[in-house]
Amino acid sequence: MTLIFETQRLWLKPILESGLNTLHAILIDSYVRKYLCDGKIFPLQQVEEMVRVSQNNFEEKRFGLWFIETKNKQEIIGFVGLWDFFDEEQPQLVYALLPEATKKGYATEAATKILEYCFNELSYQYLLASCDQPNLDSQKVTERIGMKKVDEKIVNGNPLVFFRIEKS
Repeated sequence: MTLIFETQRLWLKPILESGLNTLHAILIDSYVRKYLCDGKIFPLQQVEEMVRVSQNNFEEKRFGLWFIETKNKQEIIGFVGLWDFFDEEQPQLVYALLPEATKKGYATEAATKILEYCFNELSYQYLLASCDQPNLDSQKVTERIGMKKVDEKIVNGNPLVFFRIEKS
């Protein structure tokens, strides 16, 4: 798979089956699951299915989930990608960082690279993202990459904020 991306400080590498336990560890982290997983602990089998779907999406649609790895320490600090949510016509931007990697610009850097990929390689005309309404840090990332708030809804009992950016 050749969809490895480089930014100034990061490598974005497709999540493969060999990364199952690492992705599971990220998703069950209390900080990550607070907003991304609605507080639920995903069983390993559910994460295994996510990896399978991501790999199939990479093969068929050229998108999925990428680990975010720092260049300097070569450690995985989270993930970024495109994922199908809410029966939308195309996938949404998704990202999660472990708590020790937050507030350093990594999510913005990784999300910007995926945004560029969507517009320049996948020929998307727009990109959506959503996050829990109380997750102000995620909202700031979407705003830093140029997304604008377009809607607020209650989905499965959770207040969500929706963002969109058009290809310029």
